[in-house]
Parts: sequence; C-alpha cells; structure tokens
Amino acid sequence: MKDIIVLTGATAVGKTELSLDLAAQINAEIISVDSMQIYQEMNIGTAKASESERAKINHHLIDFVSPEADYSVSQFQEECDRLIFEIKAEGKMPLLVGGTHLYLRAVLEGFMLPEIEPDYELRHRLEKLAESKGTEAVHKILAAKDAAAAKKLHPNDLRRVIRAIEIYKQTGKSKSFYKKKQKERPPRYSAFKFALIRSRENLYQRINKRVDLMMEQGLLDEVESLLDKYESLSDTAHQALGYKELISHLKGKISLEEAVHEIKKRSRHFAKRQLTWLRKEDDLIVFNIEREDKSEILNTMIQLIKGEKNYEQEYQKRKEIDF
Repeated sequence: MKDIIVLTGATAVGKTELSLDLAAQINAEIISVDSMQIYQEMNIGTAKASESERAKINHHLIDFVSPEADYSVSQFQEECDRLIFEIKAEGKMPLLVGGTHLYLRAVLEGFMLPEIEPDYELRHRLEKLAESKGTEAVHKILAAKDAAAAKKLHPNDLRRVIRAIEIYKQTGKSKSFYKKKQKERPPRYSAFKFALIRSRENLYQRINKRVDLMMEQGLLDEVESLLDKYESLSDTAHQALGYKELISHLKGKISLEEAVHEIKKRSRHFAKRQLTWLRKEDDLIVFNIEREDKSEILNTMIQLIKGEKNYEQEYQKRKEIDF
C-alpha cells in the first residue's frame, strides 16, 4: 500500500464529485491542494466543496487563512505533512485533491526554494517598470539573471517573474538552481497518482459555464464584501481567478462585461497550464471523464488502491492517452 492518494486535473474538470465518492469508499480524508481554497470568505470564486459535502467527508486545508495574510508553499508542505501523519495514524487514507501543482510537488518532492522576506520596494519598482514599458521589460531582467526560469515563465505572468528576480537578488542563486536541487531528491511519499481529463473544447465550455454560475451565485457581492471588510488582500489572494478581475471592475478600471470576459479567458489559460504540467508528470494514471463511465473510473481507482489491479500495467496502458 502506498502512502497517499492524489487526485488532480485542470480546473472545472470534475474532481470534487469523484473525490467525495472515492473517499467514502476507501475510508479517506481529503486534503485540499488548492492555493486559493485556503482563504476564508473566498468561497464562490474558489469553488470550495459545500458545507454539506464537507459534512460527509472530513476536509482539510480549506478556510484557515485570512485573505490579508501571506501564505507560502513551505507552510503548506509543513501543514500537509502533519495531516498525512495524523490521518494515517487514525487508520485512514490521505486523499490529496486539487490542481495547484506547485503545492502538490512540494509535498511529493520537497520544497527547496529559500524562505526569503518579500522585497516590497523591488516589487513596486518592477511593477512600475511593467506599467511604463511593458511586462517584456521585466522579463528581460529575469532572462539576464535566470535564463531557464525566463524561458518557462510568460512575460505576462508578472508576479512569478518578479518573484524569480527577487529570489536571485536575495540569495545570489537562480530559481532554476533550487528547482534542480529539488528534482534530485527522492520522492517524499509513495503515491497513487490519478488525473481526470476532458477534451479541451468540453473543458473550456465547462469553465465558461462555471464562471456564469459563479456570477449568478453572487461572486461580485462576495468580492465587494471582501474589499469593504479588509484594507487590502494579500498578493496571492488578490491574484485569485475572478477576484482580481472583479476588483478591477469595482475600482472603475474595467466594465463588468470586460471583467467576466477576462475571468473566463484567464481561467482557460490556467487550465491550459495545468494540462501542460500533467503531461510532464511521471506515473500519473489518466482517466478521460468524458469517454469513461464515472462508476468504472471509480472502480478502477479502488482496484488499483487495493492492489487488485497492477498500477504499473495500468499506467503503461494509459500513458499514451492524448489530452
């Protein structure tokens, strides 16, 4: 028996429903691997499991950080390690569910980036440079210091580009250096690794519909309430899909129609990046939730976990699935 189970996939693919069924069948507790579901009062836009769903299965690492607070990957790793130990001590199985792959990798492989203090002066200066000369100008600074990181990061991913520059400035070593060291470590946990996929067209349709539903459920009111209650959101919370765009609308920078359009577009781009990560992941057993019956997917997962099916054989059988 492996240490943990991972269920991942792109946003809106359908992880929550299947995770609840799987957890119920194998006596598991769910650990959310989502960098935005950690935040309190950010409910609609982060698509958290409902209170009734959480009442059925114990969920962890949801709703425990103030939207004003910064929260690091290393903190998540530490919390997740503690929960894995506690859940297993109770004779249950830890089921990690979510699509924040940086968090997932930190748990599985370890997190090597140094704990450095935010350099707000540097961030402000680089943000001003991006405003005046474009994000490409900031990206060129990173390329001069860490070509490997610059190659992986799009210039428009300004927050991560600035963070990579910040790491180099404070440590004298590149983000790529720490990433390489991380990969050289052996896995921290053995894991059953499952992913749900859909066709790109179907996934994008689901994303668009989900954004419309979130707006109907009151996402704009939720964002307005956050701005009324808190002086400012943390850098990470402010970047959350849906929140960033609606904050811009509420500050009069864009229309509501433009904000909704941007939420859908940014969510699709995020899903595309998630799929790119999944293609690179080793030992990941992929299930096409469009083409396979959900009960059959669930049964196959359970058989693999119980050792009734050979994990390596199933992986080899499915590793050429196109997505």
